[in-house]
Amino acid sequence: MPAAKATPRAYALLSATAFFWGCNTIFAKLAVGQVSPLLLVSLRWLGAVLLLLIFANKLLARDWGRLRGDLATLLLMGALGFTTFNALFYMAAHATSGLNMGIIQGSIPVFVLIGAFVIHRTAASSLQIIGVALTIIGVGLVASAGNWQRLTSLTLNRGDYLMIIACLLAAGYALALRRFASVSSLSVFSVIAFSAFIASIPLSAVELLLGNLQWPTAKGWIIVALVTLFPSFLAQIFFIQGVAAIGPGRAGIFVNLVPIFASILAVSILGEPFKAYHGIALALVLGGIWLSERTNNTVAGIN
Repeated sequence: MPAAKATPRAYALLSATAFFWGCNTIFAKLAVGQVSPLLLVSLRWLGAVLLLLIFANKLLARDWGRLRGDLATLLLMGALGFTTFNALFYMAAHATSGLNMGIIQGSIPVFVLIGAFVIHRTAASSLQIIGVALTIIGVGLVASAGNWQRLTSLTLNRGDYLMIIACLLAAGYALALRRFASVSSLSVFSVIAFSAFIASIPLSAVELLLGNLQWPTAKGWIIVALVTLFPSFLAQIFFIQGVAAIGPGRAGIFVNLVPIFASILAVSILGEPFKAYHGIALALVLGGIWLSERTNNTVAGIN
């Protein structure tokens, strides 16, 4: 596909990805008391695998020969980038504030850009650096509820450390996707999702042995279904395609839209009031994304 057509499509896919991941933040909050966090991880990837068996079995059979040589990498991506990230994310939601989670989650693009330079020697332009800075300011504005003094009093607790580790894993996953740009995204995702489900089983077993496993309530099953379809299935496919089109560094910038979408969803679903700082933050994030895109494709990553 020509670059002129691929880039707008990538923007749409990555924006939808950020929206669905923003939904996941809301789902995580709604899941508290409805289903235990590690069981939720297992159920979401079980659901994704079942969907992939329906939609991707022929593609996977076609591409298996190309993926088999990188099977170890794909299995590791599933275990770390999907299972461990999700487990840490849901556990962190029980141990730290939404303010802390929003700020820390904004570090993912920074980790991606640093990793792209270290691993792929992909330099970040000055505009990319400014764009990242603007988007992080926007994230901080949302996370601090427009009160910057709150940022100076933050201290890291156990949940904050879990989020930092999760963000590092998310960045590593985004960087690893570049290796599979020429293979069907559904095929790649199928192997990674299956690996994620297998890796999640021991975690749920530990949760059971510790007496912390909670089977989903009626509301919990609805949350499991929503998490499976949107953050687990559609968002992951869209993200794979977006990274393949414009590279991990540029695609990572869109992660900063997640807390913005989460705030909008909190207003519409949870009934929280919309403040002026939400609008300002949205402008900062979108402006940061626009600035980060004012660079040569060769510098940014994949052409």
